[in-house]
Amino acid sequence: MNPATSILLCDLYQLTMLQGYHDSAMADTAVFEFFVRKLRPGRGFLMAAGLEQALEFLEQLRFAPEELEWLASTGRFSPDFLATLETLRFTGDVHAMPEGTVFFPNEPILRVTAPIAQAQLVETRLINLLNLQTLIASKAARSVLMAPGKLLVDFGLRRAHGAEAGLLAARASYIAGFTGTSTVLAGQQFSMPLFGTMAHSFIQAHDDEALAFEHFAHAQPDNVVLLIDTYDTEAAARKVVALAPKLTRDGIRIKGVRIDSGDLAEHARRVRAILDAGGLNHVIIFASGDLDEYALRDMLSAGAPVDGFGIGTRVDTSCDVPFLDCAYKLQEYAGRARRKRSEGKATWPGRKQVFRHHDADGNMAGDVVTLEADNQPGEPLLIPVMRGGRRLAPTPTLQAIRYHASENLARLPEPLRRLQEDVAYRVEIAPALHELAAEVDRATFPGHSD
Repeated sequence: MNPATSILLCDLYQLTMLQGYHDSAMADTAVFEFFVRKLRPGRGFLMAAGLEQALEFLEQLRFAPEELEWLASTGRFSPDFLATLETLRFTGDVHAMPEGTVFFPNEPILRVTAPIAQAQLVETRLINLLNLQTLIASKAARSVLMAPGKLLVDFGLRRAHGAEAGLLAARASYIAGFTGTSTVLAGQQFSMPLFGTMAHSFIQAHDDEALAFEHFAHAQPDNVVLLIDTYDTEAAARKVVALAPKLTRDGIRIKGVRIDSGDLAEHARRVRAILDAGGLNHVIIFASGDLDEYALRDMLSAGAPVDGFGIGTRVDTSCDVPFLDCAYKLQEYAGRARRKRSEGKATWPGRKQVFRHHDADGNMAGDVVTLEADNQPGEPLLIPVMRGGRRLAPTPTLQAIRYHASENLARLPEPLRRLQEDVAYRVEIAPALHELAAEVDRATFPGHSD
């Protein structure tokens, strides 16, 4: 059994609620929406990601015989209810923002319309998939904005929170604009460009650092990127210069050097001078080691001659903002709008659409969240992607998703592109939503005024 596709990858309350719906003969259509309530400190925008895996999950939704046998053994569920799960499939509709779309609080990025048992059952896994990739894409996009045109490589698998998280983090960072990843399985599964150099252990295993460089160059003649900070960074750079003519005679061209420790900006300046003096102007400098968008901003604004960055832990764990304040909530059931009123967690009822306005230069100028039927000027962001449990269009390529993401980042207001944290993007809740919320409140709490 593959845990990633098992329908048991849910919370218990999904199944206990389904038993309750079954016993009460509640099978009408429900509408759920996934959205983020508010931005965490340090974030001015978010980037939608994870839709592809969410749709795959919905397409494959089914209980395996062994899963139903185990559920029966728990004694929690009635035999007639479990019998209905044998043929359960997702037959609903899905509207969503395309992956790579920039979005803001209170804007649904996915809407599920399906019989309530189906729509309820998928809650936890959909949140799990969309939260992770949206979180990572949003973090990675910030490095892309700080280092335009630079080589950015995902290095984070080893410190990601598990195998699936590491794999999907590579995908999400690539969507946001990273150049590629060091995660080999991501290259195989997603056709992503792979990048890699060597570890310090390769240098340490040799008695001579220059010999380690030479051995690696002959082993990887088309990708000679040498790690030079194992002992003395500048001394190693001089060894690279001394080795280059010999490798050239062998038909091997040094592509780059990597620095992974110390004052990366200062080492890069010194190494650049050594390489240039030795005629290796073409050799790039690649930096890694506890990097994030702030480190990139500081290094590049100081003029550090770094051509590329390996970015791992801080992006793949989204260390400064490790979770989103996201939710998947019921907005309509049996044709009636529904609304949660919990303190600090109230929702806007009904099926919604988000309309985006742009200024004369094509930059994002504000969004309006309203009811699906309340047509507004602007670009509608939610589009139909699944009907009757089947996709409406072929899966877009990652290249197409990356292009969409880059277009969205290019249209961000300038303060958000500079990561200013005291600037809020305008998101308006339309009068139609306010009116529906008041109507639902009156129906739910007769005689109550708010």
